[in-house]
Amino acid sequence: MTSAKTTFQTRRIGQTNLEISTLGLGGATIAGMREKVPAEVARATVARALDAGITYFDTAPRYGTGLSERLMGDVLRDRREGTVLSTKVGRLLKPHFGPRPADFQFMGALPFEEVFDYSYDAIMRSFEDSQQRLGLNKIDILYVHDIGTATHGVEGNKPYWKQLETGGYKALLELKASGQIGAIGLGVNEWEVLMDAFELGDWDVFLLAGRYTLLEQTSLDPFLSTCLKRKASVVAAAPFNSGILVGGTTWNYVKAPDDVIARVGAIEEVCARFGVPLPAAALQFPLTHPAVCAVLPGPRSPEELDGILAWWGVEIPDEFWTALADKGLLADGTPLPGGKAA
Repeated sequence: MTSAKTTFQTRRIGQTNLEISTLGLGGATIAGMREKVPAEVARATVARALDAGITYFDTAPRYGTGLSERLMGDVLRDRREGTVLSTKVGRLLKPHFGPRPADFQFMGALPFEEVFDYSYDAIMRSFEDSQQRLGLNKIDILYVHDIGTATHGVEGNKPYWKQLETGGYKALLELKASGQIGAIGLGVNEWEVLMDAFELGDWDVFLLAGRYTLLEQTSLDPFLSTCLKRKASVVAAAPFNSGILVGGTTWNYVKAPDDVIARVGAIEEVCARFGVPLPAAALQFPLTHPAVCAVLPGPRSPEELDGILAWWGVEIPDEFWTALADKGLLADGTPLPGGKAA
């Protein structure tokens, strides 16, 4: 059991006054994503993160249909000072009756179901609903959650994007201008929609899951390069690509294809040569990019968090990253420590 407090580096979110620890805690898995987590274990995980010195915590109404917000709020309510909390908008919750769909991801979720709505009124209501579930009057960051074709399809996304364009974005700006939140952004799994978001106006921070990892740098250009120009920060979520980079067999929540397995194997060979654990490299990699302000894994227990903290503390030589680049295992232009690039 780890109880020592770590002094984490902090990075500023965009041009806001918010500073967050470079390692954060994601709240999806503690809400029973693909595996039920006892409530006491979930709360203990959040508490362990606080004890360890982590100051950035992320949750969403989607995670366990309100369960993650409740669990995280139970712990943060009495220990809020010095922390930065983000949640998400774009879904309202209504009571659910009957069986869940076969593809429902959260075990032990609260008895609610999601209604997508990115309009002005819905974002204002979602913000207030989250405050009540959290039991907190202050939320620091609001992300627009899962807007884009990956969730809604090309045609299905069009009316939702119109809602954001004609009202939802205005709601976020008003909440920020009033001081009720400190930063606005989007939380998605596809970087392309974030380029569309830049056409709506300015944003402070984007939570991007799985698209800037040791295995995949598809978001490098034009997205991350645009973030630098527009002075927007990026939280790199899902640094293990849903398991394949931490000894699992899943990639983006499905069985990893042969080409991905082969690429991971090639990365593991370089890791072995330098004595670097693959998960440690995966966890630390995103922070080599100057647009990235934090890495956001989602441990489901204090023990898993302890493992992450151990990987976080591994010293990785600059030569390791150079070796990956020399073998073509990092995309051209990937920033490396010491101001170099692949």
